[in-house]
Amino acid sequence: MTAPPPASDENRWRRALREIATGNAIISVLAVVLALLVGAIMIAATDERVQAAAGYFFARPGDTLTAIWQAVSGAYASFFQGAIYNFRRPEFATGIRPLTETLTFATPLIAAGLGVALAFRVGMFNIGGRGQMLVAAAAGGYVAFAFDLPWGLHTLVALVAGVAAGAIWAGIAGVLKARTGAHEVIVTIMLNYVAFYLVYYMLRTPGLLQAPGSSNPTTPPMKETAVFPDLLGPAYNLHFGFVLSIAAVILVWWILERSSLGFRFRAVGLNPNAARVAGINVKSMYVYAMLISGALIGLAGVDQVLGTVTTGFSSGIDAGIGFDAITVALLGRSTPVGVLVAGILFGAFKAGGFAMQAANGVPIDIVLVVQSLIVLFIAAPPLVRAIFRLPAPGARQPKARAAKKKEAAR
Repeated sequence: MTAPPPASDENRWRRALREIATGNAIISVLAVVLALLVGAIMIAATDERVQAAAGYFFARPGDTLTAIWQAVSGAYASFFQGAIYNFRRPEFATGIRPLTETLTFATPLIAAGLGVALAFRVGMFNIGGRGQMLVAAAAGGYVAFAFDLPWGLHTLVALVAGVAAGAIWAGIAGVLKARTGAHEVIVTIMLNYVAFYLVYYMLRTPGLLQAPGSSNPTTPPMKETAVFPDLLGPAYNLHFGFVLSIAAVILVWWILERSSLGFRFRAVGLNPNAARVAGINVKSMYVYAMLISGALIGLAGVDQVLGTVTTGFSSGIDAGIGFDAITVALLGRSTPVGVLVAGILFGAFKAGGFAMQAANGVPIDIVLVVQSLIVLFIAAPPLVRAIFRLPAPGARQPKARAAKKKEAAR
């Protein structure tokens, strides 16, 4: 009886390609590709030149195809120039400005996405990002405009106040879930409304958050000693909050992958009953997870008031980031690096979407539809695999199975 021949390099490469094709990362990439294709169809359908050329399509079909190409290529070229690099600018320093805008938009999305992703890993759905951002912005903003402290210390105190407020607000949901079994989705949704009306009340009350001498529900501007410094100078909007978001990515990675607390988080997320039998205090893990999740989302709120909107904020300071963070966490597969990439992608959608609207008249709603389609495709991996004819996870090629059976028969 002869020994089976060793696996060839070709088989190893084939196995590696199969693992890539059946992994979660490729599903996220293809979900974005599908969403962009659907977005291209919508751009062409809403373009006036395409609509006019389609009226005589059977007489001159080339005109319609040319109009479609010009509409789609022009829109996506404007998207690239508005989100990555503007080749129309003569200097590199001005041409790279769109990328800095993308990173500025991505800064709070990364922080908030990390908070949602960490809760996901523990089996919890933190949908209260809006409320946690609002209370964090209120706490951090109040310290930023109401106190006189030295530069550096003022920023640090405002940052800590905002992060602590977000953690406490999310911790309420964690404690209620641990002590009473209340579902965190319902609790965090209700806390969103409580936070919104609480902050709105403070914005309309003199002596709290409302600017002195103003009847509008806005705060005074943040003091210069509390504002995040610019990373690339006053000509760019990118601020120190981006560095904090990158540091948060590293911290969350270490917590989840290298710490005992992260091991317990993942164990509870996989099977809370088994984790309980193994001696893990599941209720405490729920509280700790929501505290850390709220702190990260609170960092996003602080990024807004100390970095992006420093001239005073209103009740719309969250800018929908709390809900966009859910999409970012889903696209990033609840991993820190994935959330980083997804946050930058959605930052590009925001920066490039405005450029498409300004240069080509493309409705900004199309960008929102593309983002929604990404969520749809990510939520339905079998649909993506069916469209691109990808094998299911763990599936093997028929020839490989036949060869294995033949080898076993020997």
